Amino acid sequence: MKVKFLIIGLMPILLGGCVSDEFETPELKNPSVEIDGNLTSIAAVKGNFDFSTGEIYNFEETNTWFTGYVISSDAAGNFYKKLVLQDKPENPTAGIQILLDDNSLFETYNFGRKVFIKLDGLSLGFNNGVLQLGIQNRGDIVAVPKSLIDDHVVRSESTLEIRPLPLKIADFSPEHSNLYVKIDHVQFEKSLVRDNDLFSFASNSVDQYDGARQMLSCETGETLILSTSTFSNFKMLLLPQGSGSVEGVLTRDFYDENYVIVLNSPEKLQLNGGRCDPQYLACGENTAMGSRLLFDENFDGVTSQTTLNSRHWTNVNVSGGETKFKPTLASGNRILRVSAYNTHESPVEVWLVTPPVNLDTSTEEVLSFDLRASYDNSMIIKAFITNNFTGNPKTTAWTLLDANIPLGPSNTSATIFKSSKIDISCMEGKVWIGFQYLGADPDKSTTYDLDNIRITGN
Repeated sequence: MKVKFLIIGLMPILLGGCVSDEFETPELKNPSVEIDGNLTSIAAVKGNFDFSTGEIYNFEETNTWFTGYVISSDAAGNFYKKLVLQDKPENPTAGIQILLDDNSLFETYNFGRKVFIKLDGLSLGFNNGVLQLGIQNRGDIVAVPKSLIDDHVVRSESTLEIRPLPLKIADFSPEHSNLYVKIDHVQFEKSLVRDNDLFSFASNSVDQYDGARQMLSCETGETLILSTSTFSNFKMLLLPQGSGSVEGVLTRDFYDENYVIVLNSPEKLQLNGGRCDPQYLACGENTAMGSRLLFDENFDGVTSQTTLNSRHWTNVNVSGGETKFKPTLASGNRILRVSAYNTHESPVEVWLVTPPVNLDTSTEEVLSFDLRASYDNSMIIKAFITNNFTGNPKTTAWTLLDANIPLGPSNTSATIFKSSKIDISCMEGKVWIGFQYLGADPDKSTTYDLDNIRITGN
């Protein structure tokens, strides 16, 4: 469709249903701009990319433009030199990124601003799991130089209210990438928001470029990742401990392993409700190790599955694959390691179960163990207890333990273990401790090291 439209550089007119910007937007100073060309859609633009070849697509002599609404803001530093655009302010169906060499885009292209994009001279590529527009530089897509931004991005006079698209975690898909979405009834993993160990958005020791914080659905238990740049101005804020909703741009992480939500500002994280944690074993709050050692395993001398079997451990993959906890020597220390990485298995469900431990002749029993996470892309290990292990983890009635699950670095090995100490004094008779690893290659493949499992009493 060939259209001719006129954009006049006036103060933005706030129409009925518009919302005010969080930051004051400067008055347009450009003279009237007349655009004479073909109008297309974001979906049609994206359709030019051939995923079978992965080749960059160049727009030349098409005389074509498309319209979009700005759904990203770099005001808080969580987006950098890019605009994320979607095709409609409400019920959008397509979104795309355009890379622009300017680190204060919010001053001109505020949230909800309608813009016109000239395609000729731009290129379309696929990077970090999403389609991006920019300038081709050899085999890559780079940002449009600042001197050329006005040639390709024209701001209209309209700022409209962006209504987030309600979405379930299970419905995340490529079609929803680069859309402004809202997910209800979620909360952060409990291990990230303990009173004595409360994580920030992106300023902990494991955060190199982005802080990845796992959230879970109160309804289904499914998980999502909130990604925050270590250059954002709210990186040091502590995570809220309640449950509620999150609004942000749905995209992919740097390694294209997981869908992530990226906030424009922390105010779009509304977690003011009570938590929806599962029911944990609740014996009490005693975590002082007792004087009697009832069980102790540091895996010294465990060099094979045969050795582990001889100590009456159960180590089984219940999802049909080959992956199990593996005896490993790390920095001179014997540990058990499990990871879904490069296993080509999805899902990977592995159970490690201790031998039985008799609690009948002791009191004030406390369980402790050490966990370490490396190459972390999901928190996917849990600890359980039972007094009636059937020999099959899938048919055993387990009680979840409130374990302290570590958050590790995303792109390297960790060196520090995190300890859990759990009161199990309300259990009687024989008990078994079970560790469940529930991953998938490649998107849920965190490596865990387990060591120093002890039960003490008095």
